[in-house]
This record gives sequence, structure tokens and C-alpha cells, in this order.
Amino acid sequence: MVAARAPKLSTHRALVVEDNEHVAYMLRFLLERAGYDVILAPNGRDAQSAIHNIEPVDIILLDLMLPYISGYQLITEVRDNHEWQYTPIVVLSGKVLEDDIVRALDLGANDYVTKPFRPEELLARLRRVVAENERLTQGH
Repeated sequence: MVAARAPKLSTHRALVVEDNEHVAYMLRFLLERAGYDVILAPNGRDAQSAIHNIEPVDIILLDLMLPYISGYQLITEVRDNHEWQYTPIVVLSGKVLEDDIVRALDLGANDYVTKPFRPEELLARLRRVVAENERLTQGH
């Protein structure tokens, strides 16, 4: 008899802020397969509400071009929120100009990935950023 495989326990939570329904679905699928619990925010307002009303997540995957509130503004809000200020932010955007990338990083994003993205590369970047953040915050 073969023992039943125990379900993979999720150790990380991700806030995915993406207004494109198809991209959001793909990101949810990808992250859940990697063991993340995923909270989806389809626009800037919903993301802002999450930042002010739920416990901080382990990582934020953030589009910049969003309805209502831009990703740039959300980066600033996360960095200004005492509870969320150390939450890693990986921008996932179709904006490919150097000025856009530099602006997001200067505001406090930890990494920037352009669309279209390669799933395994994105997961590797998320793992790196989460691990880096865990090492840095263990002393706090």
C-alpha cells in the first residue's frame, strides 16, 4: 500500500495586485503551485484596502498600471505603513522604460520584472527576495 501524500503546507502569503484577469489567474496558479497562499487585488483601491486591513504578507507582486491608484503610489504606501514597511515588493509590469524601472526601485521596490515574464525566473526572484527579507528581519 502506498502512503497518501500529505498536502503541501503553505508557508508564505502573497498579495498579487494585477488588473488583467488572465495574468492574475496565471500568477495565482503559478504561486499556489509554489506553495503560496494568494490574495488577489484587481485594482489599486483593493490593494490599498489590503495594506491597511490585513496582516502583512510575505511578498507583494505589483503591477504599476492599475485602476484608481497607481502601483507607484502603492509602493509609497507600503513603505510608509509601519506594519508593512519591510514587505518585499516585486514589480511585474509592461512598462519597460528605464525611467519607469528606476522610479519604482527608487520608491522602494525590491525587484522589477517586465512582462511578458518567464514563470521560473519570476519564482526564482520571489524566492530570493523573500529569503533575503527573512534574513534581514529575523533580528527585528
